[in-house]
Amino acid sequence: MPCSMASTQPRPLAQLAQHPQRGQCMTTSNKVTFYHAPQTRSGGTRILMEELHADYDLQVLNLKAGETRSVSYLAINPMGKVPAIKHGEALITEQGAIFIYMADLYPQAGLAPAIGDPLRGPYLRWLVYYGSSFEPAVVDKAMKREPAPPSTSPYGDYDTMLKTLTDQLEKGPYLLGERFSAADVLWATALSWTVMFKLVPDLPIIRAYIDRMYARPAFKRASAADATLSATT
Repeated sequence: MPCSMASTQPRPLAQLAQHPQRGQCMTTSNKVTFYHAPQTRSGGTRILMEELHADYDLQVLNLKAGETRSVSYLAINPMGKVPAIKHGEALITEQGAIFIYMADLYPQAGLAPAIGDPLRGPYLRWLVYYGSSFEPAVVDKAMKREPAPPSTSPYGDYDTMLKTLTDQLEKGPYLLGERFSAADVLWATALSWTVMFKLVPDLPIIRAYIDRMYARPAFKRASAADATLSATT
């Protein structure tokens, strides 16, 4: 049932927590709908779901059949991209946003430093750095584009972008030092495919990081499930 318009009368926070105002519907279930296609970037989200032990309905899209360009899916994500998730009436696209949302939705998993934790800022930094700097840089590299002037490039230059990342990995074993987080799931999967396509050099520090992450049980479970799914879609 859709939410009604909010009341104009303010209420104490204690009451709001128990009885949200109309128009401020609270989703009490943590279950999400996860739109996914195997062998795509959404593979990282599936691994995250396993790490979080999340409750979700899997909606599989067949890329070969063009299902991500269907009218029904474009209503979910007009870009025709996966992953996407729905949680109650909330629709979330974009990998970084999905990782932030899901890790916060399952705080008991401990994959997201809470607000007030000194690691919260660095955690958000590395989740956002992926989409704002890393992906644009590797796409430009893949397309063999001439480097843009640093003043107009979202990532400055490729070499500095990559060195910023590898310098952080040197502080390991995780991006936040000794603490494993959702950011590691995103980066391990991203580095895996970019190394495979030779968009990122297979440096020892990067290879060790990928291997360390993919040895985790959740990575193994999700990767095996996606391999089975790929064989049947």
